[in-house]
Amino acid sequence: MTLDQLRPVADRLLRPFVSVSTRLGLTPDAVSVVAFVLAGGAGAAFYLGGADPVWYLAGSVLVFLNGWLDLLDGALARELGTDSLAGDLLDHVLDRYADIVIIAGLAAGVGRYALGFAAVTGVLMTSYLGTQAQAVDLDRVYGGLLGRADRLALVGVTGVLAAVVSAAPAGLSVVAWLLVVFAVVGHVTALQRFYYSWRALS
Repeated sequence: MTLDQLRPVADRLLRPFVSVSTRLGLTPDAVSVVAFVLAGGAGAAFYLGGADPVWYLAGSVLVFLNGWLDLLDGALARELGTDSLAGDLLDHVLDRYADIVIIAGLAAGVGRYALGFAAVTGVLMTSYLGTQAQAVDLDRVYGGLLGRADRLALVGVTGVLAAVVSAAPAGLSVVAWLLVVFAVVGHVTALQRFYYSWRALS
């Protein structure tokens, strides 16, 4: 997990966007919804990329925009003083659906449904263990090998590669290898978060 450590840098880069959003009268919830819509577009683009690789580029752009707006909604809420439990709930629900739609699009585009299932369960369990810690009176857990920011970055980079690279080792496409990474590393990250929480409670 590396990119989450760069949040202070991202917060500084977000300041102009927060200012513009405030002047436009945007709300954090509206930004969260737009971010999800972009994720849905990315999932559709990745599905189409299985037949025409140029769609992978469009999907990558949409994924990067989704990640940026996912940072912006929180920064905007803090700036406006409107951060709330309801907003946090909406953000997390939409993020999980965004994860599902993006991975489903990737898996369906290359016809790797079993890998897609393994990948999406790894991703969802990683997120679940991160927030479940709060339910047992611990801080939210962001640790482990692969956080959401890392996943979105990998999806975006893989989409660009998939647009120009047709073959990869072991007979799997670049996208299929990404699903393997999410399947394996996602569950490892979930277990890391479980172990950290278990130790904290013991």
